[in-house]
Amino acid sequence: MTQNASLKIGTRGSPLALTQAIETRSLLMAAHGLPEEAFEIVVIKTTADRIQDRALRDVGGKGLFTREIEDALLDGTIDMAVHCVKDVPVERPEGLALGCHLVREDPRDAFVSTRWESLWDLPEGAVVGTSSVRRRAQLLHRRPDLAIVDFRGNVETRLKKLEDGVAVATLLAVAGLNRLHMSGAVGRPIDTADMLPAVGQGALMIERRADDAHVGELLAPLDDAATGCRMAAERAFLAVLDGSCQTPIAGLSEIVGERIHLRGEILRLDGSEVISASGEADVADAAELGRRLARQLLDQAPSDFLVKTL
Repeated sequence: MTQNASLKIGTRGSPLALTQAIETRSLLMAAHGLPEEAFEIVVIKTTADRIQDRALRDVGGKGLFTREIEDALLDGTIDMAVHCVKDVPVERPEGLALGCHLVREDPRDAFVSTRWESLWDLPEGAVVGTSSVRRRAQLLHRRPDLAIVDFRGNVETRLKKLEDGVAVATLLAVAGLNRLHMSGAVGRPIDTADMLPAVGQGALMIERRADDAHVGELLAPLDDAATGCRMAAERAFLAVLDGSCQTPIAGLSEIVGERIHLRGEILRLDGSEVISASGEADVADAAELGRRLARQLLDQAPSDFLVKTL
């Protein structure tokens, strides 16, 4: 890089988001032999960060975790943005492009409690905290006797709420715990056969301006083809279902040899019903597999299935 100005990496300000931005910076430094001073991490507060007194499903709309960061990309305040794939709407703003996907972390959810070993050990009526409509629906489907309370905030905030007794258990992404080096002390991973994760969970994507070829060249060595293929399947699946943070949708793909396998499910918000499907295809047809599986679920679902009921 011959530019004198540092390359600006945009991110949210939570400890996990900063860790992810620092990881991206380290990968770029290693790939191009650049010093840390060649990059500047720019913290941007998003709508999701500002709204702490309401559940995000009640705010409505998409892009609550990304809109302001993408605006900063478009106006040139930053040169690239680090996002969790699961937070990024499938409809992309004009003028922006995907720079790359980093190698995917563990996509599973973790059960976290100061007292109980697993979801199945919780006593009847136990209070579980989560802000995810997907996790809420999955919990209620498996344990309709549980009481679910809204649990906003970053990982540290949610762990503090557990300590304060707001709930006796919560669910967190294993990937986030791993990146924060907390996996050994907090949480037990839940097998994906028991709880399918959010589409894109554990994966990071780096976004750039579509016309910024220089940044595109810098990001190219970081791009993981396997993760990109898996995200093509999962996000195509999500796009057909018109998924957002208001819709309980889960999906996970895995690559075995030259084949990609995809499992997906949709749930009623109250957990009363779940419809699931699975399929496989050649890796070259990953996106079409996602679309096909989503259409299969929609064909099975009643017309009111994805309508908000809580």
